[in-house]
Amino acid sequence: MKTWKKSAIAMAALMSASTVSVAQERDQIRIVGSSTVYPFASYVVEEFGATSRNPTPTIESTGSGGGLRLFCEGIGAGTPDITNASRRMKPSEFDRCQENGVENITEAMIGSDGIVFAQSAENDDLNLTREQVLLAVAAEVPKNGDLVENPYDNWSDIDSSLPDREIEILGPPTTSGTRDAFEELVMASVSEEAGYPGEYTDVRSDGAYVDSGENDNLIIKRIQENRSAFGIFGYGFLEENRDSVKAASIDGVEPTTENISTETYPVARSLWFYIKKAHEGDVVSGIDGYVSLFMDDLMIGPDGLLVEEGLIPLPEKARRKWQERVAERVNLKRSDLTK
Repeated sequence: MKTWKKSAIAMAALMSASTVSVAQERDQIRIVGSSTVYPFASYVVEEFGATSRNPTPTIESTGSGGGLRLFCEGIGAGTPDITNASRRMKPSEFDRCQENGVENITEAMIGSDGIVFAQSAENDDLNLTREQVLLAVAAEVPKNGDLVENPYDNWSDIDSSLPDREIEILGPPTTSGTRDAFEELVMASVSEEAGYPGEYTDVRSDGAYVDSGENDNLIIKRIQENRSAFGIFGYGFLEENRDSVKAASIDGVEPTTENISTETYPVARSLWFYIKKAHEGDVVSGIDGYVSLFMDDLMIGPDGLLVEEGLIPLPEKARRKWQERVAERVNLKRSDLTK
């Protein structure tokens, strides 16, 4: 009996030491994910580091898909605690999390954002339809009932009313939630109307579409250097750079705070982050405080600090709902992702 007690005490001590070791190994919150959510999360990171006793969290812009891949690798000090996303987690990503032991996840919606199609501020104002943008970026276009390799070199080739400018579109990579949302909200949404046999999202690879990585600031810089180019990025970056770039209207609607929040603007989407509940408490300290700060009206309310940075706040009812879900750490279910 005494031997059993000694073994149990030894095992408890070993487990306790292991927990402390993990906590000491990771004394900072680790955050990865979306380049669109990155500036908002970075603001919260800096505020949290300045106002709490915890170290300032580390944050990395990996893209939504890249962040969720890292997040779902498992639990433990070598994996992120939180991942940001500019689109909702996919059921396949949820399944991968579950398979790797990331079983308890809390989902947080922080607000809305619009995807803009921007050009140099020196150019004339422009209105584009989603169909015109689709025909500019698609790998193939409909012709006489078939799909042929995209022949369009200039915007005026698509429609004579458009500028006689070379098609050069600087956009996000396949790991980006902005890319996912662009393909869904711009390409797939109008492809059948444009003459495709179904939803079409293949992007051309002949140089007209330039994969510009996860650095939206680099897209801004290239647009400034090349007046012919267009860039695809989130509304927040437009707000930060209105002195050098401006957005085209899409289907006759300008990307404004009001048009995005009411979903009048056709390329609006929601912004998210995901919390790995197994890392809260003894494993990594401070997660609760960081999350509480992020979800507070001080940050995401209609007069919140992040609104000044370009975040489009949720309507009050929706905001309260998400604040409550996060405060209660409601577990994300797979069925939530298929609604």
